[in-house]
Amino acid sequence: MSDPVLVGTDGSACADRAVDWAADDAALRDRPLQIVHSVDKGLYELPLFSPGQMAGKVAEAGERILTEAARHARERRPGVEVTTELVAEGTATALEQRSRNAFELVVGNRGMGGFASLLVGSTGLRMAGHAAGPVVIVRGDVAPGHNEIVAGIDLEADATETLRYAFEAAALRGARVRVMYAWRLGETLGRAGELDDKDVQEKLRWEVVKAHEPWRKTYPGIDVVEDVLQEHPVTALSDASRAADLVVVGAHDHNWFDVSRLGSVSHGVVHHADCPVVIARARTR
Repeated sequence: MSDPVLVGTDGSACADRAVDWAADDAALRDRPLQIVHSVDKGLYELPLFSPGQMAGKVAEAGERILTEAARHARERRPGVEVTTELVAEGTATALEQRSRNAFELVVGNRGMGGFASLLVGSTGLRMAGHAAGPVVIVRGDVAPGHNEIVAGIDLEADATETLRYAFEAAALRGARVRVMYAWRLGETLGRAGELDDKDVQEKLRWEVVKAHEPWRKTYPGIDVVEDVLQEHPVTALSDASRAADLVVVGAHDHNWFDVSRLGSVSHGVVHHADCPVVIARARTR
């Protein structure tokens, strides 16, 4: 059996959208769907009930959440094999461990327990920085309609996984790929020497073309557009997300501080994009 698309749910509206997206992607990739709901063991120790009573009530609620999520996923994508799992451990720990045996992990941008001021919940952020493979944070409308996948790349980092995921996703969806690199003058002076802005722009565009050339050859039927912008990367990618079905970025970037093992550009994009965001990384077991 192929590795499943793994999705976490807590029964919230955000989690429901994540289940929708995960079911659609599982259907596109001909993979099974695994839905997980976790209950922190600490809840069993609350004084409102005896430990046995609390465990039973929490388990029953969790099973209802899973049953409803599975029912909805099967109705949405009848051909997808769906399994569920209720686990008694912290959500982040449960998903991180199970991501080692999954094709990708899908989470909502915020769950029931998050503070309203956080645009992305703590579980989503931790998974984006620590999961064992690609992580999809579902934001905005999950219904495709733009037929465009945006791949944000860093020319001084390995963009292999970002471009691999973006081109494969575009091939499955019949979409085009927009490969984006955003730069600011201070970041390119050391490489550009005495070149003016126009020369820098042309030089960077050719570097972008070179970066995605192997994937154009692998997927020759895909339309590819290059965007090289003199703008903050988070702003550029967030703006592009308004006309995209998916934004794909790498797990790290080279020129900012590390935020929970997630590069600051990727960190900014998962907070501000208007469509689902993929944090692409090589899978580890």
